[in-house]
Amino acid sequence: MEPKSRGVFRSVFALALLFLFYNHENGFKTPFLVKPRVGVDDDGEIIHRRITETDGGRITARKPNICSGLFEHKGYQTQCDYLITHPECNPGGFFNYIKFFYCTCQDSSFLGFTVLAIWLVALFYLLGNTAADYFCCSLEKLSSLLKMSPTVAGVTLLPLGNGAPDLFASIAAFSGKNSGEVGINSVLGGAVFVTCVVVGIISLCIAEKRVQIDRNSFVRDTGFFLFCLIWLFLFLTVGEVTVGTALLFVLLYVIYVLAVVLNEVARINVRVFKLGYVTPLLPVRFGGSSSSGDEEGDSIYASLLESGSKTDIPCLENRLPRWMWASRVAIFSDEPAEDPKPTWGWNDEETSNDRSSLSYCKFLSLLEFPLTLPRRLTIPMVEERWSKGYAVASAALAPILLAWLWNTQDDDATPLSQEIMYFIGVTLGVILGVPAYLFTTSDHPPRRILLPWVLGGFIMSIVWFYMIASELVALLVGLGVIFRIKPSILGLTVLAWGNSMGDLMSDIALAMKGGDSVQIAMSGCYAGPMFNTLAGLGISLVLGAWNKKPDPYIVPKDSSLFCTIGFLALGLVWSFIVLPRNDMRPNKTLGIGLIMIYSIFVTVQISASLGVLTISLG
Repeated sequence: MEPKSRGVFRSVFALALLFLFYNHENGFKTPFLVKPRVGVDDDGEIIHRRITETDGGRITARKPNICSGLFEHKGYQTQCDYLITHPECNPGGFFNYIKFFYCTCQDSSFLGFTVLAIWLVALFYLLGNTAADYFCCSLEKLSSLLKMSPTVAGVTLLPLGNGAPDLFASIAAFSGKNSGEVGINSVLGGAVFVTCVVVGIISLCIAEKRVQIDRNSFVRDTGFFLFCLIWLFLFLTVGEVTVGTALLFVLLYVIYVLAVVLNEVARINVRVFKLGYVTPLLPVRFGGSSSSGDEEGDSIYASLLESGSKTDIPCLENRLPRWMWASRVAIFSDEPAEDPKPTWGWNDEETSNDRSSLSYCKFLSLLEFPLTLPRRLTIPMVEERWSKGYAVASAALAPILLAWLWNTQDDDATPLSQEIMYFIGVTLGVILGVPAYLFTTSDHPPRRILLPWVLGGFIMSIVWFYMIASELVALLVGLGVIFRIKPSILGLTVLAWGNSMGDLMSDIALAMKGGDSVQIAMSGCYAGPMFNTLAGLGISLVLGAWNKKPDPYIVPKDSSLFCTIGFLALGLVWSFIVLPRNDMRPNKTLGIGLIMIYSIFVTVQISASLGVLTISLG
């Protein structure tokens, strides 16, 4: 995709954001353009009174189950009137998407659908772009400052960078409103998509090349993945999760990491500097080892070995190559590719340098500001794109953003407590902003005391992840209400597909290169979903259980989750059977079978959501 095309798309996203802000309850509006709503008197009071229940002489509001009475809206002239008198009918995001659709766009459903569709794509883009251009840069810098070896960085920070969109979408879903099942379904749905569709397409594309992948790595990854699914099945069967049991689920990933590290140490003692098993769990592996052990299996290690050595013994590179840090989300990055021949499907070369082209690019950059400016002003960056103005602004404004986020998330906050939080935020902003202005230069980023800057970028990237993912989940819940579809189904499909686009495009691009690149792609197809399942769901369950303690966290009752786990296990078992029988060479039988499994899975889930098919465990 050309830079200009990306600019056009981002400009459209920004316009959709401005339109939503314009129609926000607390946003900016022109009074002459706002039509009075039918059913509202001069004082702004709804003529129809709110339906209430009497419980032992105490009047309480009826809380609908995800706006169950919206479509009938009994006692109300329009659905908008119903929403005005039921403020709890809110998906929980910054924008009330249900109210936007039925009130702002009540006379033009097409406009509402268009804006929400554009904003949905924009949120996916923002999630991936924040990971590629902010979060992964902070992780790479943090790894360098802490002097982590490639192995330690590969099994700790690198999976976090590549799996960040899925991880924080899951956490945001569990922290959201009536959306816990969205988080579980999005992670498991993404796992089914990657292990079936992505592996299936790769198998079909390289079937004629007869490329062989590493048997031991594949068996270990898929075997451990199946073991984790058994644990998850037990959690869902019990229906309750405590902090201890949720931590045990996260501990499974720690155990796997330790097993990989110990395995690597053992291999190094046997074969010096051979990296075939360094990172079989990563979204992108350092490399794979050919079963034959010939020179062809060594080419993949070249990027991790220092060149120019006069001895016959290669030296291990002391850091991970830059391209690995954002391998899954590189399609969302605005940074120029290091390779003059881009891998990710776009060309960053300038096609025209005339004045009209320059003016056009400046105009697009201006339109993109609503998407890029807030993050640049609040996320500290110490990279090549250093700007003292942005650096000082990020140090000063980041605490204020945290104070605002704290106030919006605290439903019980009083006006006094909110003012105190803002005062603390402004005070911290001044304390951090003044030294940032005095002790930095415009020429280059700081060269000493980098850790506070890097940690600031790391923390604020997480904050933006949480805000974007929360808004994405809220939008999916709102779309579920509008289309009368269970939000969990949207998490299983739309959210899972959106978060898996990076896996699909990057893995296929790598696999098409042939040779050892196939090993990288295939490893990522099992390692990434396993990290998202263990870390994403594990951390989400820990947070959910922590908020409910001393009571256990009640896992959402959703029979479709068992169906999802079953099809995920079926895809893993199919690969586990077909690949060894074909001498670990992906073929058309593997690809067609996996794609058919996923097609049946989607058909069953959609049929169940429409009531055509009933999924029950008895």
